Amino acid sequence: MDFRIFTEPQQGATYTDLLRVAQTTESAGYDAFFRSDHFLAMGDGSGEPGPTDSWVTLGALGRETSRIRLGTLVTSATFRLPGPLAVAVAQADEMSGGRIEFGLGSGWFEAEHTAYGIPFPSLAERFDRYTEQLEILTGLWATPPGSRFSYSGKHYTITDSPALPRPVQQPGPPVIVGGKGKKRTPELAARFASEFNIPFSPVDECAAQFARVDDACRAAGREPSEIVRSVAQTLVLGRDEAEVSRRAGAIGWAPDSVRSSTMGGTTGELVDALGRWSEIGVTRVYLQVLDVADLDHVEQFASEVASQL
Repeated sequence: MDFRIFTEPQQGATYTDLLRVAQTTESAGYDAFFRSDHFLAMGDGSGEPGPTDSWVTLGALGRETSRIRLGTLVTSATFRLPGPLAVAVAQADEMSGGRIEFGLGSGWFEAEHTAYGIPFPSLAERFDRYTEQLEILTGLWATPPGSRFSYSGKHYTITDSPALPRPVQQPGPPVIVGGKGKKRTPELAARFASEFNIPFSPVDECAAQFARVDDACRAAGREPSEIVRSVAQTLVLGRDEAEVSRRAGAIGWAPDSVRSSTMGGTTGELVDALGRWSEIGVTRVYLQVLDVADLDHVEQFASEVASQL
């Protein structure tokens, strides 16, 4: 099982804040640093000093780290046109020496679209656009040198594109698909994904969704074992109950809610919880760190929990 730090900078974090977390992630031995792709704070927070752009951030982090994988959980298909997005991701892959992983989703948070002038179509249309973007992005990245790429869909048309620049990784960065949709989401995973991620869900719900992805893979003639199973959970770790309560309070959580809905508790409790995830085939865990100033939290999980696994 490998572990990745996952941040939510729209809640209030500068690039410098994220750089500190990413460099701590690397020095502590984690596999990767990921960030959300949002433009507006959620809940009661102000979000100050303001959002940071995902791909600007990841390109810069690629130059200031050397080992960890870098990516989004997940980029919103509503935010960018697929051609320019393919260019941005390929450039970030080159800037990092081939360490980018690409998560893509349909987009869901209507308020941030309204706040920044981004169209927010119906769920059906968002999912159609999401599907077409996966087809275009993977098609552009896999186009051989000297060839051209064209695509005609309901929402996007690509005509005679040179498909440049090409990412370092071929046929492209690993694609992460995820979510709780019971039909179209597993089908997209079977077609495009290197990894399937389920965020903030209990073990039994994750097991059922992974089973749907396995079924979709078999229907598509693909081995289910080709897709990494991963989950995302909020990290609230403490050496004792007082530290668990302190860290829960720092992110606005009631201490008694930590164990029921996050990867929260003491060291032994988290080791046991990870064992339950392993039993359903999870081999990768994204640890959502909401207090980006608490670098000791990141280091403590690596030294006290991950070291036991």
